[in-house]
Amino acid sequence: MDQTHAGASILVVDDNLTSRLKMSMAVKQLGHLTEAAQDGREALALLNDGLFDLVLLDIEMPVLDGYAVLEAMKADPALRDIPVIVISAVEDMEAIVKGIELGAQDFLPKDFDRVLFAARVGACLAQKQLRDQEATYLAQIETERRRADDLLHATLPARAVSELKATNEVKPRRYEDVVVMMVDVVNFTDYCDKNPPELAVRHLQNLVSRFEEITFSHGLEKIKTMGDAYMATADLLLPHADAALATAACALDMRRVAASVTNGWQVRIGFHIGPVVAGVIGQHQHLFDLWGDTVNTAARITSMASPDTVYASADIWARIEGKCTGQSKGALPAKGKGELDVFQIDGLVS
Repeated sequence: MDQTHAGASILVVDDNLTSRLKMSMAVKQLGHLTEAAQDGREALALLNDGLFDLVLLDIEMPVLDGYAVLEAMKADPALRDIPVIVISAVEDMEAIVKGIELGAQDFLPKDFDRVLFAARVGACLAQKQLRDQEATYLAQIETERRRADDLLHATLPARAVSELKATNEVKPRRYEDVVVMMVDVVNFTDYCDKNPPELAVRHLQNLVSRFEEITFSHGLEKIKTMGDAYMATADLLLPHADAALATAACALDMRRVAASVTNGWQVRIGFHIGPVVAGVIGQHQHLFDLWGDTVNTAARITSMASPDTVYASADIWARIEGKCTGQSKGALPAKGKGELDVFQIDGLVS
């Protein structure tokens, strides 16, 4: 007995009771489980109700013959990969050939030898096992591919992922009139020092998740998180009809929800508009990033903002004045930038 494939489930299909009993006994002596059907219709019903590793199929049967069973099995995605051994008289070579053409893996004569029976059943079960393993490996590969795609989409914008998969790179490009927004959590370092790390990171994750939802709802794109800081853009890879106003609305929503998902955290938010260079750096851990004076200016404006406020550059204010309520904060000193005219955004004009 082949212990490698012992315990397989085999369906015996034959209209002759003696033949059914003979094959069923031979199957059981090999250590396999067996069920029997007396015609093709009953066989298909059993196949649809249960899982079988092999079918021993007589060709000449009433109601529904072996050819019809083979055709039905090959037309059904759930049954087409089950191996079939056709049972026919040795002299009826035409029937055997037609059965093979319809998808049977092998044949056995009705007066089969037990050694030959064991060999052919074992070979078909081995092939079935290899196909099952292949299907399992392919499913694992597909799972890993989806996981890799999910990781790429978690770190790169959708259009950057598409370009990376198509060309194996994301070429750096200059983009004009991009709104860059920075969000900084106030006193997060102190919060980390005073609370268990699991709690601090969980609260930060909740906050970032809400920020991602808000970013998407306003048509912006998340670029990255940097510790407790968050960066998003408008009108970079995704065109936006009014990037400045959408960013203002996004920033105000973020400020509003920050306290509701944390223990009273406050945020500073700043944004600016201008040209940026964007691209992917890194070979093993891809990171989509932005460079240029626009990014630096947005960072400086964010650092100047008071807790729980939204600051914007004069260039932004020129585009949203009349659409937002706010006030000038005057020319404020910015490290490495001299003085910057900034405006505090308080709300949207209804």
